[in-house]
Amino acid sequence: MRAEAELDVLLQEATRRRLAKFDELRGKVTQTGEFWDVVVITAADKKQELAYQQQLSEKLKRKELPLGVHYHVFVDPPGPKIGNGGSTLHVLQCLEEMYGDKWTSLTIILIHSGGYSQRLPHASALGKIFTALPFGDPIYQMLELKLAMYIDFPTHMNPGILITCADDIELYSIGATDVIKFDKPGFTALAHPSDLTIGTTHGVFVLDSSALSEKELEYRSCHHFLHKPNIEKMHQSGAVCIRRNCSQPNSSGEHYDLKMDYEYVYTDSLFYIDHSIAKQLLTFFKQLDTLSCEIDAYGDFLQALGPGATHDYTKITDNVTKEGSQLGEIRQKLFSLLKGTSLNVIVLNNSRFYHIGTTQEYLFHFTSDSKLKLELGLLSKAFSIFPDKAENSDISACIIQSILDSRCVVAPASVIEYSRLGPEVSVGANSIVSGCCISANIDVPPNSFVSSFSIRVNGKVMYVSMVLGVEDNLKKNVKLLSDIHSLQFFGISLLQCLDLWGPESFRPTLLW
Repeated sequence: MRAEAELDVLLQEATRRRLAKFDELRGKVTQTGEFWDVVVITAADKKQELAYQQQLSEKLKRKELPLGVHYHVFVDPPGPKIGNGGSTLHVLQCLEEMYGDKWTSLTIILIHSGGYSQRLPHASALGKIFTALPFGDPIYQMLELKLAMYIDFPTHMNPGILITCADDIELYSIGATDVIKFDKPGFTALAHPSDLTIGTTHGVFVLDSSALSEKELEYRSCHHFLHKPNIEKMHQSGAVCIRRNCSQPNSSGEHYDLKMDYEYVYTDSLFYIDHSIAKQLLTFFKQLDTLSCEIDAYGDFLQALGPGATHDYTKITDNVTKEGSQLGEIRQKLFSLLKGTSLNVIVLNNSRFYHIGTTQEYLFHFTSDSKLKLELGLLSKAFSIFPDKAENSDISACIIQSILDSRCVVAPASVIEYSRLGPEVSVGANSIVSGCCISANIDVPPNSFVSSFSIRVNGKVMYVSMVLGVEDNLKKNVKLLSDIHSLQFFGISLLQCLDLWGPESFRPTLLW
């Protein structure tokens, strides 16, 4: 691993090369082996599927994507949520039905974007994979960035499926003569050095016992995989690596002059399966009468792999959002199916993993994170009209495809996208304003989320706006009316809010 400043530059150069390579392919018919044969995006329901298809169609018309590629949106089957693992199994079935025997000869990228983005609500209508990014002309969205960052993969990949999610970014630098190859049987995953705290919210690889050389690129075998382990578990399992006497920044953060040991682990991001494994998973899926529980493609697939895998995880539900009665049985069957399968790991020592799936992460990475700004070339003003006047906005604010009056005030660490704001609008710090047209005298308080959507009611186009606090938890729910006080709006109990607003006649409707 390199010093932080050196790594920043390496990642910037590598990222610019990949972006330039992708830009060369946009609007052109790709040659065999030059790009993906098939690009698949998952959707949660039929309406989301239609919205995704419309956006893909427009992008292709505008020649913003490589041509000669099969782009598909596959919607999850109706009924209970099946998670990204269940969605993966369903996609395999869709591919076989669409391509027949030919599908086993294709290089495919599968991007999981089927979800309602409750932790990043303004992405719920267009989808996380179509989240706007503050750079490019026209602006990039997550889809273009994903395809650009993986631009080198198809050329060095055996037929198979690369599985990734829509709300993360992987930036990496490797040696000039190195290539990332997905050519081994079984599963192959990328691994990124991370501190132990990050490891508690991700998958962690316990690599084989041979010593790490810390080259830019290493091919390793994984003994077993931990899913969101606590720090004690990481130490007990031998997942923790140590760099001896590495430089650390002093109190000013400007110089690296303090020598100390640094503990880290290797965390997951995307993974690849060859078609032999894909066929096994598809056969397993076909043998199920029905799937009525959420399966995690990382926790429930990868934990079964490697010589050190045990079935203990099949009974653990700490990291399960909703346990179904079928889950334990499905996990046991998956473990029996996959046990003994190799988990190959591509260690990227010069890499960084960024997650942009919550309002807090979104605001930090787009406004305050100097590293990502440098590496990816993020702008404070992207494809927007907003006269540069120091008294009106802080440079840490981010304006994406919007028109703002010169007298509009935008405070630091806020993001404005797809909006038009008038001269008497003031946006407080750490806020998100999306899809809004505001001409009145309005003060948006700090830490606010404001988003407007167009809807169709009885054939008529109308608009609905959503306002909440950026730290409010939209996923939180209660089963008992007595627990309603734990639901919060702008950090205040919902019952307190109702008392402040005074809508007594609406109280039963709001609660139920």
